[in-house]
Amino acid sequence: MPEELIKQLVASSEMIVNGYAFDRLGENVRVVNLNTGGAVVMLPDGTVSETSMDDIELAIVRDYYRRNARFMGAQDA
Repeated sequence: MPEELIKQLVASSEMIVNGYAFDRLGENVRVVNLNTGGAVVMLPDGTVSETSMDDIELAIVRDYYRRNARFMGAQDA
């Protein structure tokens, strides 16, 4: 993934956990793997809407989201 795109994702993300950038798209959540570029769009309850990730990576991302969703948008997290 180009470095400039990574910088843009980092700057616009509400939360970054272990190389995954989380941000909101309306009510949904977009997650991008900053290393591989894989992405997922999840509904607020964690249900997958669209993805380019495999099942194992999806399970990891959903767990990160479940554990850290309360920090999305926090200024000092």
